Amino acid sequence: MAPDPMAARIQAQIDAPTSKRRYVRSLFGRIAGRYDLTNDLMSLGRHRAWKRLALGLADIQPGHVVLDLAAGTGDFAIRAAKRGDARAVIAADLTWEMLARGKTRADSAEVQWIQCDATYLPLPDRSVDRVLVGYGLRNFPDLNWCLGEVLRCLTPGGKLVSLDFGRAEPRWLDRWYLRYLDYSTSAAGWVLHRDVESYRYIPESLRRYPAQRGVTELMQRHGFVRCGHIDLVFGSMAINFGQAPG
Repeated sequence: MAPDPMAARIQAQIDAPTSKRRYVRSLFGRIAGRYDLTNDLMSLGRHRAWKRLALGLADIQPGHVVLDLAAGTGDFAIRAAKRGDARAVIAADLTWEMLARGKTRADSAEVQWIQCDATYLPLPDRSVDRVLVGYGLRNFPDLNWCLGEVLRCLTPGGKLVSLDFGRAEPRWLDRWYLRYLDYSTSAAGWVLHRDVESYRYIPESLRRYPAQRGVTELMQRHGFVRCGHIDLVFGSMAINFGQAPG
């Protein structure tokens, strides 16, 4: 198969933490205006059910402080705030265009919005009871370091729940799935933004991402307990979860 120059260009920009941070910041700034529409189109609306499942696993209790990390337009945060149980709900994202879009959504007034880098969270130790991440772990410039930051901020027994793209099984299905993503994300980028590359980042970042099984192992190495994952759609999507010890 001939080399794919677009894939090579993207991979070169996400190969190191500094350049990946810059690439992700620029990319999500460009697509913020149609980000929610894209989620609906690419998941055929199924992301709503997956997020409900993730919120159920998070088990938010009265008085909890909830952090929606890599929040985008704050979908998890707004859903958590609507439940009415949490003492505070924070939406944090690297890209201010995403946050600005989120602030225009219904019920966004119940959410605190902060722009920050997941590598250095501006939160005290043991200050957050639940961390929700929707399609964000793949985008962290240094996943190992960021998991450590999440653990630092979680209260004893606090939970991390993440929904993201995964790797399908068996392997032949995974190869087909990645090829499908190559074509479908290129088409979505052209239709929505007249920019073929804008969503090709998804399969290229997935090729570098440890996916659900690797994330479970990383969480365990960092000291999370009761770690695991739930495969969705043959593993092409997955929910990872774990608790801070104590």
